[in-house]
Amino acid sequence: MRLFAAAAALLVLFGVAFQPKASAAQEMIDPETIPCVACHNETTLIVSKQAQFHHSPHGSGESYIRGTNGNCAGCHGSEAAEARIEAHLPPHAPSIKGVVNVSPINCRTCHDIHDSYTLEDFSLVGDAAPVQLEMTGTLFDGGAGNLCANCHQIRNELPMSSNGEVTIETTRFGPHHGVEAQMLLGEGGLGVTSAPNTHLRKVEDTCVDCHMGPVGEKDPADPLPAVARNHTFEAEVSYCAACHTGMASFNQEGVQTEIQELLDEVRPLLIAKGIMDDREGRENRSIEGTYPEEVAYAMWNYMVVLEDGSRGMHHPDWARKLLKYARDVLSEP
Repeated sequence: MRLFAAAAALLVLFGVAFQPKASAAQEMIDPETIPCVACHNETTLIVSKQAQFHHSPHGSGESYIRGTNGNCAGCHGSEAAEARIEAHLPPHAPSIKGVVNVSPINCRTCHDIHDSYTLEDFSLVGDAAPVQLEMTGTLFDGGAGNLCANCHQIRNELPMSSNGEVTIETTRFGPHHGVEAQMLLGEGGLGVTSAPNTHLRKVEDTCVDCHMGPVGEKDPADPLPAVARNHTFEAEVSYCAACHTGMASFNQEGVQTEIQELLDEVRPLLIAKGIMDDREGRENRSIEGTYPEEVAYAMWNYMVVLEDGSRGMHHPDWARKLLKYARDVLSEP
């Protein structure tokens, strides 16, 4: 074998074209009859999407390791998340167990990879069915964005008041990371109410259209699915400009500036009330104890807006209401 490789290298070195003889099995292969080549072919379809994905928060980092814990496995890691979404179960379904050899979020978490070995394998896990949100009970129906809502929802129980007080027994008081489903619906906060944002009604695939971009026109002669979706999941102003004519930045009409200023105003008030830690490395952590319900509600609302991460872009009115409620009750003597 080594002599064969060396001879081939010499032939290439001296400019002689070398083509190894195809095996009998290879000669019998007709690409037209093998479904695998619909995806595994000379195009960069898979490679390009993988490259984009590895630059995304979903495709990098070590949060998937939490999938060894049954309380986290429903969203952290691929195996349990895929299985429960396919079964239309909530993040904390009793049947969910920790995964010993957990793997990071990958193509198979969201797509039906190698189910049929056809282009149907690009379909979404769970068929993008509407999602019954676990902690608030509302049905989220946002097209392909339903897949995202399976995890991007409030995953901690909303606090319960007893005799006007709330007891906090954790340093992680709040809705947990990624509350975008409830933010779009205008729910999940305390002490104030709102209505769903118009994005939920007017943007057909909600999260997907805004964070992955439009699919565009498909070429009828191209057997591949429309694959223009951006798998870094980084929203771009150009996606928004399709509806918001002339939009130049995400800080549309100063919304993000306003919400950030409110966040900056509320945080020191929470620290002054003794409910929020201000030590380095423990920013935005809660301090265990019993608090007046208004103070606990203010902390919860602050964390909902903070964990949403859009600084109001997902639902300006709701983010504004949540933070103004917090500011007003915390400013009372």
